[in-house]
Amino acid sequence: MNATLPTTPLGRSGIRVGAQGLGCMGMSEFYGPSDLTESRATLDRALELGVTLFDTADVYGSGHNEEFLSDFVKANRDRVVLATKFAIVRKADDPAYRGIDNSPAYIRDAVEASLRRLGVDAIDLYYMHRRNPEVPIEESVGAMAELVAQGKVRALGLSEVTGDELRAADAIHPIAAVQSEWSLFSRDVERTAVPAAAELGVTFVPYSPLGRGFLTGSFANAGELTDAKDFRQTMPRFSGDNAAHNAELLAPLRAIADSRGSTLAQVALAWVHAQAAVHGLSVVPIPGTRSRTRLTDNVAAATIALTADELATLEPIAGKVAGNRYMDMTFTSAGRE
Repeated sequence: MNATLPTTPLGRSGIRVGAQGLGCMGMSEFYGPSDLTESRATLDRALELGVTLFDTADVYGSGHNEEFLSDFVKANRDRVVLATKFAIVRKADDPAYRGIDNSPAYIRDAVEASLRRLGVDAIDLYYMHRRNPEVPIEESVGAMAELVAQGKVRALGLSEVTGDELRAADAIHPIAAVQSEWSLFSRDVERTAVPAAAELGVTFVPYSPLGRGFLTGSFANAGELTDAKDFRQTMPRFSGDNAAHNAELLAPLRAIADSRGSTLAQVALAWVHAQAAVHGLSVVPIPGTRSRTRLTDNVAAATIALTADELATLEPIAGKVAGNRYMDMTFTSAGRE
């Protein structure tokens, strides 16, 4: 099947990608059990549909996700734009522990480990996954820039940074992409990060553009998530009164989907795609899925053009959402603004 996705530049890197990518995290962890056979078939189907940006991180499954992607990437190396990340540190004896290491020494070790697990000579887009304010961002990006000079990385990215942090980083080395949560439920990035990205010509890569599944209407609260390891059970938006309130916010989304014969997910993704024109920058959402059917539906959203009236109907939703997107917001750009 011919590719159906248009392409867009990845910042000023010279790399072009399909206008929608694929988040691969859930293939290894966090959202309950995964069928690796179906996950691999989903990767192959994504390429058929014009998806070229595949997103992973060293922390997903504590390295498993990178290892799982290795065969797929090597088999399709000339077509895949591979993104991975460093910075989040875990402990084997404490599953809940999350530390953040942005030190140059750690970055040099982390990239070698990711290259080994992925089985590639170079990573196309290498992100700093989270920001540790105790390490000057100039030091971290300086170390990342050395990886570009060494040919181990083609382009640099940052995740969950403020507008000022992005400007400081870009002054050291061009930043190709910023990845942060951005959806109809989460719009805090529009305060400083999105304007800075537009100003600098940086591509914005929204993760969780479907609100971690909430915007699909497939469940209404964390109590419906039966797997004890599904980390959405710890998120304030998915629990108790917050979840019940937020489920009611889907009514206008559902009305638009019904009128178009689309799914809620397609309308929610179409809204994210529409933000490219609204804010004047390249936007490449990376909805995650382990299903070929959902993937096909998601890719179709890239060609849905919402009307001005539909966008106006959806505009108030984020301002009414109850609960933060994480229990601890200090790891996010919003927590440092």
